[in-house]
Amino acid sequence: MHKAMQPPTSSKTNRLFEAKQSKSEWTRSETLALAHQSCSICYGLGLKEGRAGMSIPCNCVFRTIFRACYGRFRQCASKEKYISRVSLESTLGRQRKSTWGLKDEEFIADFCLVSRRSLSARDYRIFKFHYLLGADWKLCCRRLNLDRGSFYHEVYRIEQKLGRTFRELKPYALFPIDEYFNSTGKEPVIATTMFKIQTEDLARTGKLLRFPVKSAA
Repeated sequence: MHKAMQPPTSSKTNRLFEAKQSKSEWTRSETLALAHQSCSICYGLGLKEGRAGMSIPCNCVFRTIFRACYGRFRQCASKEKYISRVSLESTLGRQRKSTWGLKDEEFIADFCLVSRRSLSARDYRIFKFHYLLGADWKLCCRRLNLDRGSFYHEVYRIEQKLGRTFRELKPYALFPIDEYFNSTGKEPVIATTMFKIQTEDLARTGKLLRFPVKSAA
């Protein structure tokens, strides 16, 4: 097992859970790239039929998202401290201030704290033993008093739940990973939603000035 990873604190994580999770729009082009080609439910399309005939993402898509985030988490956690880089990031707000941050450390903190707040106490115990402490299925089954089938059933369910959370979390999602590490912190703002634009003609006050113009001969 690799060294136990204690979840650090992150200022961004506090803002993550202050905002409610909203249902994000999923496109076929996105799910098609994340789906398992051998999936017997979506047949590699990434979408399955849900309630009222609506298409919803398949669970294999959520598991792929979680495993991508977990792979980046392990990469960031295993780096030597001198490799970490400081980056300048713009923050949302009227003043548009910029702050210095450590992206690798922030991702580690967000991954741990989002998982802890999203899972129940029982699920987080499995998550901690298997993903954070690196215990294999034999050690987890012995410690948690589970058989192999039940253990992997719980693991898949945890991956599906966290994968969806990492993708649909607002306003700062952990996935796509490249957007997390390369984002500028700025979101497109529509002027009509922030300010009321006055289109009416202003009332004319005072006398209208007329300048002498020489008429053409």
